Amino acid sequence: MTRRVYLVVLLLGLGLMCPLVTGIFMDKLASKKLCADENCVYTISLVRAEEDYNAPDCRFINIKKGQLIYVYSKLVKEKDSGEFWAGSVYGEQYEDHMGTVGYFPSSLVSEQHVYQEANKTIPTT
Repeated sequence: MTRRVYLVVLLLGLGLMCPLVTGIFMDKLASKKLCADENCVYTISLVRAEEDYNAPDCRFINIKKGQLIYVYSKLVKEKDSGEFWAGSVYGEQYEDHMGTVGYFPSSLVSEQHVYQEANKTIPTT
């Protein structure tokens, strides 16, 4: 019985690892982004979420209405895409999400404070 359990666990583990090994290719959201510095590590602004947003995949972050988010880069909008910004959640009550950087629609937030201008255009990878 225990051999079967180990075999099932092994097969499940290999099955779950398969996408990580083969890689999942996703369309780029944009070819350029605006940042305050060459590495996009300095905070551009602090924004407040005006609506909830559920992330469609691992590139995005979930946000809740009223939540504060630090913005590090702003994707340059292309013809058929929405405008997305990259940021991380701010605040002690969201401590488990702090440090996680992801994209979110800029249309769902309002800027509360601008720290510095995003005047460096950087190609996305």
